[in-house]
Amino acid sequence: MKKTDNAVSDLWPGQSQSLLKALHILTHNGGLNADSRRKLKQVQHLALLIKPAIDAALKEKDQPVLADLGAGKSYLGFILYDLYFRAAARGRVVAVEARPELVETAKKIAAESGFDRMDFVEGKIAEAALGAVDIVTALHACDTATDEAILFALKHEAKYVALVPCCQAEVARELEAVKGPLDQLWRHGIHRREIGSHLTNVLRGLYLEAHGYKVRVTEYTGFEHTQKNEMIYAERHQRSNPRAKGEFEKLAKEMGASPKLLTLT
Repeated sequence: MKKTDNAVSDLWPGQSQSLLKALHILTHNGGLNADSRRKLKQVQHLALLIKPAIDAALKEKDQPVLADLGAGKSYLGFILYDLYFRAAARGRVVAVEARPELVETAKKIAAESGFDRMDFVEGKIAEAALGAVDIVTALHACDTATDEAILFALKHEAKYVALVPCCQAEVARELEAVKGPLDQLWRHGIHRREIGSHLTNVLRGLYLEAHGYKVRVTEYTGFEHTQKNEMIYAERHQRSNPRAKGEFEKLAKEMGASPKLLTLT
């Protein structure tokens, strides 16, 4: 049986306990077990990192839109709405998720919470068309879903992008067949996974820079909360960056591997 304790000290001022109970982060008695505490800390920390983008979007537009992609149970979208959009009394959060049962559950929680400016779209990230979007988030979008989130941000001309990638496997698979002066770096499977993951995120950052974003890659939260700990934060300042495009193409060519969805032409 998982041990639980009082969670008041872990919540932010004004944070809805009824919402967290509906999300099964808090128990019905307001308790918090170790797994839920890690989950709450992860989402709260990401909410803190995204706050400047939300504040800026609220200043720039009357009704900014945040799209949370690969939303799962929509923990992130719900907490961002609860902490920021509910207090502002404007702006929308749209969660995109392919699993219909998760979408239906999230719709029910939103209705019960009175979150009337929160919408849920059932479908794949690559197929979603939402109109204008200002902020794109994707928390632990697995493998190529993070690349789909980047392409979604470009398609919807989002100014702000916050991504926490997870389980990047595509480039690691490609490296297995790459032979050259550096192939000893990925001869062993464990190294191939690590280098493939690192290379994937380096190329993702360069891809965003090539499309005019200023990119910051940072630690997302402590390793005690999650091992998937890298965050890519991007803010668009121009339409393109030829120098970054050249660096992307050079690195992809030299390594002999790159995310297939992210091709520069």
